[in-house]
Amino acid sequence: MKRLPPLPALHTFLITARCCNFTRAGEQLHITQGAVSRQIAGLEEHLGYSLFHRQARGLSLTEQGQALYPRIEQAFDLIGDAIEQVSPRRTPLQIKAPTCMQRWLLPKLMQWQTLRPDVPVELTSSVQHGVDFRREAFDAAVVYSPAPGPKREGQHLFDEQLTPVCAPHLLQGSAAINSLIDLEHHTLLHPSRDQRDWNNWLNAAGGDLSVIRHSQYFDTLDLAMTVAAQGNGVAIGDWSLIGDDLKAGHLAMPFNFKVPTGAGYYLVCPPRVEPSAPLQALMTWLLNQAHSTLEPVR
Repeated sequence: MKRLPPLPALHTFLITARCCNFTRAGEQLHITQGAVSRQIAGLEEHLGYSLFHRQARGLSLTEQGQALYPRIEQAFDLIGDAIEQVSPRRTPLQIKAPTCMQRWLLPKLMQWQTLRPDVPVELTSSVQHGVDFRREAFDAAVVYSPAPGPKREGQHLFDEQLTPVCAPHLLQGSAAINSLIDLEHHTLLHPSRDQRDWNNWLNAAGGDLSVIRHSQYFDTLDLAMTVAAQGNGVAIGDWSLIGDDLKAGHLAMPFNFKVPTGAGYYLVCPPRVEPSAPLQALMTWLLNQAHSTLEPVR
């Protein structure tokens, strides 16, 4: 059997054949134009025939080059497929979180997958604020609670801090929201029917929910935030969860006043189970992300 040419030289031929230019091929391969030219010349010497016509206006494939190109391309595709198929399958980490966490957690996990594609994550959202590791097969969970509980190892992400939010244009013009009285002219958006979040904030701010004429109720905080961003009312949100929306200008705070409720968000794992190295890396990164966005309550 005739000795095969070096694999790097064949790869250089593949890239050069695609662009028919030594300089551009070198840029893609991160080598010099001269190195590309020498590899092609060595490959041609090994094969015993020319692969490119070298002309003043550029390169073009010879008849042999045109015949070889699709076969080499197919060979490299097969090599890539083979490596992918025999590589150990990475089992995604299973994470559970309440729906109210999605506005904060989902962008963070997308960023994580860019940074660590070797540690895939699957997120399950639920209207429930807790997790039962005895019945639910999750590697970790974010829970909303005054405390994580005696049977869980919990790490504190951030505390709940209530504040009204609305579309930025509601803070402009003659009907702008500048005081508590102005809320009477807007629909208040509630993430639950008990109205406790708005009640807590208004009581602390010196307002009265009973004077509000229009209210709308939603099943989740995330849905209330979406409606508020569309300019259809003023929602009560958790400042800790909507920082990205505020920075992006999707939402605005009509009042620079946040009310801590005593509850918070915790990252928890199954009891008496040592987190795997990938899970520990993810948890440490999420904790750093949470703590880097905190600021004192005003």
